[in-house]
Amino acid sequence: MSNYTKEDILKLAEEKNVKFIRMQFTDILGIVKNVAITVKQLEDALDNKIMFDGSSIDGFTRIQESDMYLRPDYDTFTIFPWRPAEGGAVARLICDVYTPDGKPFSGCPRNVLKKALKEAEEMGFDMNVGPEPEFFLFQQDETGEATTITQDDGGYFDLGPIDKGINARRDIVLALEEMGFEVEASHHEVAPGQHEIDFKYAPALKTADNIGTFKFVTKSLANEHGLHATFMPKPIFGENGSGMHVHQSLFKDGENIFYDESDKLGLSQAAYYYIGGLLKHAKAIAAITNPSVNSYKRLVPGYEAPVYVAWSSANRSALIRIPAARGNGTRLELRNPDPTANPYLAIAVMLKAGLDGIKNEIEPPKEVLENIYEMSADRKNELDIESLPANINEAVDLLLEDEVITSVLGDHVLEHFVAAKKAEWDSYRTQVSQWELDSYLNTF
Repeated sequence: MSNYTKEDILKLAEEKNVKFIRMQFTDILGIVKNVAITVKQLEDALDNKIMFDGSSIDGFTRIQESDMYLRPDYDTFTIFPWRPAEGGAVARLICDVYTPDGKPFSGCPRNVLKKALKEAEEMGFDMNVGPEPEFFLFQQDETGEATTITQDDGGYFDLGPIDKGINARRDIVLALEEMGFEVEASHHEVAPGQHEIDFKYAPALKTADNIGTFKFVTKSLANEHGLHATFMPKPIFGENGSGMHVHQSLFKDGENIFYDESDKLGLSQAAYYYIGGLLKHAKAIAAITNPSVNSYKRLVPGYEAPVYVAWSSANRSALIRIPAARGNGTRLELRNPDPTANPYLAIAVMLKAGLDGIKNEIEPPKEVLENIYEMSADRKNELDIESLPANINEAVDLLLEDEVITSVLGDHVLEHFVAAKKAEWDSYRTQVSQWELDSYLNTF
């Protein structure tokens, strides 16, 4: 963490010739918003004096309650390295949203995650999170609009010149590193035009900030290369979709509480309970970790997507996998989230589910070592292996039935999130698709 002071930021802005600062925040659907200010307003911004109209942001406030304040997190101050310094650099600050009476706004996703982290802190725990976001790079048409035409036919771990996205990916990594990221790996993924960049785990709030920053940087740098980066989970029929596996662990007094060298798998009882909580609430949290209609086009058997509610220490067909590292590297990997998820809400509900497992000592079922993708329906029934929801409408209904998960979201976020998702589903289900026209128009 940078631990910047107000004076540090003002000095840096002067030294780096910063002319504009983007005051960023995130709406309920996970879309990064911003209010741009000039450097002359920076001191007021650091004193929490910047306001915006919350009624103009979907899911925020009614028009009669529109005034909102942005409170910047000083440690998120960074300069965009791809913007030319000539004429003035551009920096950003990530903000929490507050009401005029000085209270955290209940509809601010960052505040939702802070509330969940406070609960963990009261139990003595700190959460670390490491994401693996995947994305596609597509060509743009002559007007600059996105196509679904990939620029390569590469596969997993391919090199250039087969991997033609390598130059864009390199520039994205370099920009991220200049902004303080510790990038652990970057490579071509399984599908044509698909890529992955992994950055080191960090405390949960910082990781949520990093995910939003990563998506913004990736889209911006791809555009500099004449490409369109998309985090849409399933943009191409017949190809693997993009996920965002989320590695998570709990620490207490600097020690990883998921590790126990005396256990045959090296896992503590707390780790088992956390797994039990995640599995118990997996169907409900899917609405948050997989929040779009398109998310469920990825979550189908046959494309390496985690569909089945099970766990394993050595099986990637299960929803939860336990990577091999032990000691302070002990962690579990939830494999169904995708990068359209609001990172603050997704991490909050995952943490809440895991903490519920620890609080109520929820034992997980026996781990599954067989390949679930190849199991018969009878074998899955025998092992009580259930599937994730089939669509966003079903997922939202299951979310509404889960009081533990809805409690961490709060009434405001829940109401507006559910309304948005129900409207999305209604719009989707009433559309007439090209597939239907191709299948039925001439047949009937």
